[in-house]
Amino acid sequence: MEKTATPLKAAPEDNSETEFRFSRNELIQKFETVRAFTETITDPLEIEDYVIQVRENASPAKWHLAHTTWFFETFLLEKELEDYDPIHPQYSYLFNSYYLQTGVPHCRARRGNISRPTVKQVFEYRKSINEHVVDLIKDATDEQYEKWGPIIEIGIHHEQQHQELLMTDLKYMFSQNPLDPVYKNVDRPKARSIPEISWIGFEEGVYEVGHDGKGFGYDNEFPRHKTYIHDFELASRLVTNGEYLEFMEAGTYSEPKWWLDEGFSTIRDEGWKAPLHWRKVDGEWYQFTLSGVVKIDLNDPVTHVSYFEADAYARWKGYRLPTEQEWEVAAESMEVEGNFADAGYLQPAALQSEKAGLQQMFGEAWQWTQSSYAPYPGYRPLPGALGEYNGKFMCNQYVLRGGSCATSESHFRKTYRNFFHANERWQFTGIRLAK
Repeated sequence: MEKTATPLKAAPEDNSETEFRFSRNELIQKFETVRAFTETITDPLEIEDYVIQVRENASPAKWHLAHTTWFFETFLLEKELEDYDPIHPQYSYLFNSYYLQTGVPHCRARRGNISRPTVKQVFEYRKSINEHVVDLIKDATDEQYEKWGPIIEIGIHHEQQHQELLMTDLKYMFSQNPLDPVYKNVDRPKARSIPEISWIGFEEGVYEVGHDGKGFGYDNEFPRHKTYIHDFELASRLVTNGEYLEFMEAGTYSEPKWWLDEGFSTIRDEGWKAPLHWRKVDGEWYQFTLSGVVKIDLNDPVTHVSYFEADAYARWKGYRLPTEQEWEVAAESMEVEGNFADAGYLQPAALQSEKAGLQQMFGEAWQWTQSSYAPYPGYRPLPGALGEYNGKFMCNQYVLRGGSCATSESHFRKTYRNFFHANERWQFTGIRLAK
């Protein structure tokens, strides 16, 4: 067992705010690059694909395109420009998600009922807002730029979040079609074999966790603070399809002893017998991917599992899920490298390296932790409606760490706290064991 990480020796600083350090040209480039990537994601779509909504929490592609645009219009242009005339007064109703301080939003479950504005009009809306934002950056005084720059940066990262949601929403939508549509053909790295899981140990002690104030961070990553952690060990890699298949074939989906009570009720009521997107054909397991239906690769990381399933698997193996603090301590000294959305694989890939230490910490699949999504000591939400971004969801959800194959690498941080309800599994969610 390898021992790594050193407990904190000195008291931490209270860094609760990030510093904005981009030049105007850098910010324009980041803004335009991210906005363009959203439209790159939609390039393979046909016009009929843009409006469909197959479940309440999976929004239509057209809505994602419009909502990320509404964000810049609402939180920047309308608030800061006295002479700004909204593109359409009803857009603030149709494309608001949950920001009640900006107005009453349209019903989330009915986003797919709206055929107008058309897809063409939504792209025109995006183009217009893009031009307004770029002009604002260029024409702002230095004082205005210092005020507006951080809002634009939040909007950029907000859009990157929606890029990930867009990809997983499209995957879920296509998976409901009996024709098994192919979004995009992609070749992913394969592995003939992968090493057995080894265990990486970390010493107990007082550590600092949370954002240190250097670079962008969401309010839920602050403030950086001390936390006591006992000795623990993390598995060297993610759990694979093959390992999870052993769990399934052992009959665990029908044995309540491995499950939380609510978890067993969920799998019984929903009829779950396998991860989302898995299907059995002629006695063999396949899964639906954005590249179509493919045979399960036993060496790929298992994904699209709920917290309930991740927790039950860990219990069955005699281990547990890590806490988010353990995960962050383990990740702190590592270089961020992995198969993020930038790699273009559209699915987690099998481990390619046999080097020692922790692997697959970043990219591939979001890793469930056993930590409830709650505020850090001294947490302060952003002022105004932007304070609704994270803080009001700090109830009945669990934290995930590490990013996925649908997360842009430039959007990711080691302190990034994703969060979902325990029964949700339409995102690229996977499992890393701890003990």
